[in-house]
Formats: sequence, C-alpha cells, structure tokens
Amino acid sequence: MSVLRDYAAAVSQPTLSFATTTPRYDEVVDPDGALRPAWQGLASLALGLTHDELERVDGEISRFLADDGVSYARAGDDLQPWRLDPMPLVLDAAGWARIDVGLAQRAELLNALLADLYGPQVVLRERIVPAAVILGHAGFVRAMVRPGEENLPPDLLLSATDLGRDGAGEWHVLADRVQAPSGLGYAAENRRVIAQVLPDLLDEGTLHRMDPYFAALRAALIAAAPEGASAPRIVVLSPGPLSETAFDQAFIANALGFPLVQGSDLVVRDGSVWMKPAGWPQRTPRERVDVILRRVDAEWCDPLELRSGSRLGVAGLTEAVRRGRVRVVNGLGAGVLENPALFPYLPAVCERLLGEQLRLPSVPAWWLGDPAARAEALPRLTAGDPTLDVRLIDDPRRRLSLGDADLLARVEREPHRFAAVEQLPLSQVPVWDAGGAASALPVTLRGFAIRFGSTYRPLVGGLATVRSAPDAAPRTKDVWVLKADESEADQGIADVASLPTTRSDPTLAPRALSDLFWTGRYAERAEDLLRLVIATQSALDQPGAHRATRAGESVRVLLAALHTLAGTRATEPESEFRSLLLDAARPGSAAHSIARLRDAMEGVRDQLSGDTWRVFANIERAVLALRGAPRPHRTAESAGRMLASMLSLYGVTANMIRDPGWHMMEAGRYLERGLQLTTLLSSALSASRGPRTDRDVLESLLLSAESVVTHRRRYRGTVRAADVAELLLLDRGNPRSLAFSLQTLREHLAAMPASTGSSRAERLLDQLETELAEVEVLEMTAVVGGRRERLVDSLEGVRAQLEQLSDAIGDLHFEAGPPAVSMTELSLVELMGARA
Repeated sequence: MSVLRDYAAAVSQPTLSFATTTPRYDEVVDPDGALRPAWQGLASLALGLTHDELERVDGEISRFLADDGVSYARAGDDLQPWRLDPMPLVLDAAGWARIDVGLAQRAELLNALLADLYGPQVVLRERIVPAAVILGHAGFVRAMVRPGEENLPPDLLLSATDLGRDGAGEWHVLADRVQAPSGLGYAAENRRVIAQVLPDLLDEGTLHRMDPYFAALRAALIAAAPEGASAPRIVVLSPGPLSETAFDQAFIANALGFPLVQGSDLVVRDGSVWMKPAGWPQRTPRERVDVILRRVDAEWCDPLELRSGSRLGVAGLTEAVRRGRVRVVNGLGAGVLENPALFPYLPAVCERLLGEQLRLPSVPAWWLGDPAARAEALPRLTAGDPTLDVRLIDDPRRRLSLGDADLLARVEREPHRFAAVEQLPLSQVPVWDAGGAASALPVTLRGFAIRFGSTYRPLVGGLATVRSAPDAAPRTKDVWVLKADESEADQGIADVASLPTTRSDPTLAPRALSDLFWTGRYAERAEDLLRLVIATQSALDQPGAHRATRAGESVRVLLAALHTLAGTRATEPESEFRSLLLDAARPGSAAHSIARLRDAMEGVRDQLSGDTWRVFANIERAVLALRGAPRPHRTAESAGRMLASMLSLYGVTANMIRDPGWHMMEAGRYLERGLQLTTLLSSALSASRGPRTDRDVLESLLLSAESVVTHRRRYRGTVRAADVAELLLLDRGNPRSLAFSLQTLREHLAAMPASTGSSRAERLLDQLETELAEVEVLEMTAVVGGRRERLVDSLEGVRAQLEQLSDAIGDLHFEAGPPAVSMTELSLVELMGARA
C-alpha cells in the first residue's frame, strides 16, 4: 500500500493515533482528503512510495549521514546522529511568496532595530520599546553602544527565523535566531542526501538549487570587509569540535572556502585581529583577519570586556570591532534581538523604523514587566494553561515548567525577566516511523536570509524540524519549494557578480597544526595496535595453540607486548581482545586511539575531505557487529574490518594538498610509528625463549609490522632476531622500519615554515639518525644470560629520544609558553606568587 494514501485516509478519518485536541493544518492533505497543490505535481511518484520503499530509503539516509559524520548535540547532551525523514516538506511557489517577503522584511527590521539600539536608540527614547526589555537583557552589549553614530553599517548579515502555521494555515514567527544562526549547513546536507536516495521524486519537482545561495553568502562576507582590505581574510569562528552544531560550522567553512578557527587561533595586536603563526609568540603574526563569521555567542567572544572566564573568544576583539579594524558577523550584541519580550512591540517598531506594517506576525506574546500584560497573562499561568509558555527573556530556549512551585513566585519578584508566549497548534506533516507507517507530527520551518547587495535575500527553502514531544530528539526534513516556472533562476539569483581572483595560502594556526600532528599519531597508534591484535589472535588460532606449551608461550609473549602498549583488563585472551577493540575509555586501546583520532580530526574538519568520515562510519559498523556477535572469535574479523577502514584513511589523506598541515600530520604518523615499533620490539625481543618459540614470536612481529613478504624476499633460511631487527630498525628501504620513519620524518619537518635546519627538533633528529647508523645488529641482539639487554637498552634510549623529539616539535611548531588560564581560576596564593 502507498504510505501517502494510508496517511491521507487516516488524516481524513482520524483514528486515536491521528486525533488531536486542537485542529491542525496538514501540510500534505487538505480537509477534503485530497493532496494539497504543492504535492499534486509529485503525485505520480509520491503516491507510489510503499512501506518497503520508504524503509529502504530510511536505511540509506542513515547510512549516508553516518558516512558524512553528520551529528548534533542538544545542550548538555553527547553528540548524536543527525536524523532526516525521507518525506520532504513541500511548498509551492505561491505559498512560498508570502514567506519570502516576510523573511526579507523581518531581517531588514531586525537589522534596523539593531543599528538603532546600539546607535541613536530612537525606539527607547520614544518609549516604543520599554527600556527594561533591552537594558535588562544579558544579550545587550553595552561596550558596543555608539550613540553618536547615526549611519552604522548593517551588522546583521545572516539571520534565521523559526516559523510555524496556526490551525488556519497562517504563518507566524516563533523565534528569531540572530546571535549565531545555525542550520544552513544542515539544510544543504539534507538536500544532498535526499537527492541521492529519492532522485526520481526530486526530478519530478522543479526545485531551487542551493548552490547560488552559498555563492551569494560568500560574496556578502567578502563585501563586508572594512575599507582598505583589498584581499580580505575571512574566518569562521567556532567554539570547537564539542559544539552542538560543530558539523554545521565545518560545512559552512568548507562550502565558503574560509578557515574554521577557534578563539585560541587568533590574537589582537595593535587594534587588529591576526592569525597566530606556528611557534607563536616567538614568531610575529603576518596574516590579518578582516571578517569573522562568528558561531560563538557574543558574551564568550572577548574575555577582556565581556565574559572574563571565556576561553572561546579573543582578548581585545571588542576594541578591534570598535576601531573598525575587523567586521564581526553577526555583530557583537545581536543576541538582544532573540528576546521574546520584543514580540509585542515589533509591529510598532516596524512602522517607526521602516514605515511599513509587519508582514509576518510574531506568535502572541506578553512581556511580564508590563503591568497590563502581566494582568492578562498571570491568570492563565496560575490556572496552568498548557497553551501558554513562560520563558526567561535571556534564555528563551530553556523550557520552564508551570508545575514548578517557585516559578510563579519568581515571576512575581522579577517580572521584567520573563515573557509569556502562546503555543500555536502547529501544522502537521507525515513522519516515517520504525513501525512501518507515517505518523502526523507538528513541524516548524527555519528560514534564512542574508544581506546580499542592498537588500536581504531569503533562502528559497530552509530546515524543517519535527518532534514527537517537546523534549524529544529532533528529526528534520528537507524543504522543497517548487518553481512557478522552470526558467526561474535558482534562489532568484541570476548570477553572483565575479570577484577579483587572488591566490591565498592561508596560514594554519598552531592549534590546527597540533590537531593534525595528533591525527597522524593516533591513526598510526590505532593501526599498529590492530595489527598486533590480529597477529596475536592468529597465533592463538593455530591448531593446538591452547594446549601446546610452545604455542602458549609465544602467545604469552605477544599478550605481554599488548600489555606494554595498552595495559591489561582481562586475563582471558578473547575478553582482552574485545576490550582492546571496544573500550574507548581504556588508554592505549584501539578504541581509545580511534576516539581520540576522531576528536583531533573534528578540530580540523575544514581541512579534510568529506570521505574522511566514512572511515569512522565503517569502523562503527564493525564495532556494532562485534558487540552483537554470538561467535567468540569474531574479534579477528572485526579487527580486520577496522584495520581496513584505518588503511583507507591513507587514501583519503594522500589527496590532501601538500601544505604545512599535511606535513605535520605525516610527521606525527612516522614519529608514532617509531615509538610503537621500539616499544613492541623491546617487549617481544627482550629475552630468548628457545628456537621454536622465538621463531613464532618473530614471525608474529613481522606480521604485525607488515614486513613478512619483505623479510622472505630479503632473507633465506631460519628467521633470526638479528635479521628481523635489521629489517625493522635499519633498513631504509622498508617503509615500516625505524630508519625509514626517521628519514621521512626529517623530510616533513624540513618542509615546515618554522624549520631552519638547526632547530632543536632537527638537531635531535640528526643525533638519533647518527646513533642509529652506528648500530651493530649482531652485537645489539646478542643473548647474554637468556636476555638481550643491549637491545632493550638501545630501544629504550631511542624511545626516550623520540619523546624528546615530540616535545621539541611541539615547542617549535605549536603555541609556545604555558596555556592560557582564566583570571577567575587563579587563587590569591597564585596571584601573590606571580607578583613576587
């Protein structure tokens, strides 16, 4: 049966599952049970979508999103997979026209209000808006007020507006998102995925492509640069990879071609903002930043003048903005516009500042600081009216419970801090569920607008969100706006004017270089441990390995090597292997290294191909298969799948541009290879345990070092410790050897801008290579009293030197000096000590 036919029948003759206490407007089906005009053009294909087909599409969507590493986190929660419903929200051209005009006017109004509040303050002086609504809001940044300036440049370049329909099908504004608007990247990702899984349905409708909108946004940001910036440098300022919308931020940076930076990557000097160079502060910054597209809330942007405890911002940024040396988009202080207490006053503000009537009404709201509004709203609140929400004007996204006994008392004490907002019976849409049917759930639409040229241009489309309950995880829908005519220009933008083309080789900040260095290290660490697990499992799986003393001893040697690298969690081998593959909280385990690898790569997501995240999606599938595996020896298979995924990372990074970031990542990889190799050899070859056991151990070492084939071609006869040591330590032609790793490490360090040929890191590397070249393998591997003490001592010395080399690389190429510490974290004793 067709899913939409079933849905239409259920909506027309509602059952208990579709019945609601308040009539809702349905976005797909009209009251007579027919498809609405927007869906009629898609009917031939849309009505053919069966339960089986949608189940397939839903699975493909989940897989594509996982491959792209799309995630989202609600405040206070861990990252969770992004959810996209197979069925889009479809609007026709006529239905969209009113939204388009309303969004453009809304953005222009909010920009005018922002300029007025931080400039002449007409709406406050004329009491159109009560002063307490603005001055009592935490988002009002007094440091940015410039009352003497009448014609401030537009500080609202990008806005987002949440919309919902009431029971009659009329659109209302539910919230304005202008502090650091998110969702544009998610909207583009939704379209990309739907285009892959429902190409026929997508082709059936003539939709507006989104690419021109991103081109317009890029042009708008370039045009926003301060006067005199001939080749403006633009960055996207992010709170970091742990941000709830980290994917969205990285998507925007990638789509626009601008660096994704964190506050620690920037510094203010001489009133301007600069990118920190590698080795800062010993090296002078040379790359000035002209425009910052911020995704950090204003209060966190400057620890000097705003929030003193912030580590997300840039000290001195506020002063740089005041001097006009840098443009911040959206402007510092734009968050005051997200105040729900503004809703009842916006019609009058619109008439005063624009001379127009407000096109898109806000949802009914009352500022409780107004006695008349309070007298109207409080009886409903006291009665527990479920259609009325109470919100803090400073934190409108936080839900306050009317069941909280203290809430009404707080409203009585501080009414100016609260607003009451009417809850609309939002329109409903079909949402595919795991039960194999479509449920009717309320939907909201987030629209976007950018200032392009002299006017605001809304995105033709947006991001739709549905929730089964107020606190439930959101599920999104792609938004389709059908063209009135196929010849209509996408996004209504015929062409974005060509901009002067200049080559740019952006500097990577010390933090980004550090993340890439550790990307290489964690990737190599995970790969090497997976190889050792596979080699150990292979030795354990040999016939009679559980019974024969010789086989048992060689396995114990390999398990001891694993213990050296990752400690021990279980005495039984199978449980130990599972822990090494699954326990991300276990330092040294493959799971831990892979988790840390992903963290490091999230910090430089704008530097990486989208294919990167398929590596982690494939690893996660192997992990899920292992967790649910009934067979005890599934570990070897899962480890092999995880290793294959890690090896695919080589192919992805091989296509990166050969800039300092790539060189630093490869330097980390080969330094870690040397560390892992010396630790493994020191543990496994420390003692001689008899010819047959030694042979088994040596063959397992060659397997874990991916050098079995090379050894067979180079050496004839019995496997000897001296030959294995020579191949893995001294052979410059073996990519897995220590000598090759040091040689390659030298090449990558030499390519770094801060390298001089005589830096401490390069001197340490010289010394290490010289000492390695003087090694006599036969003497070093000689057995005395059953042990190879010279080999162990030499390897421990190499390991110590590699650790020193790692520190020296960090001192030279990453940020030097102690990490920044907030003044609020320093005790009085520490301050006294600092003064002494």
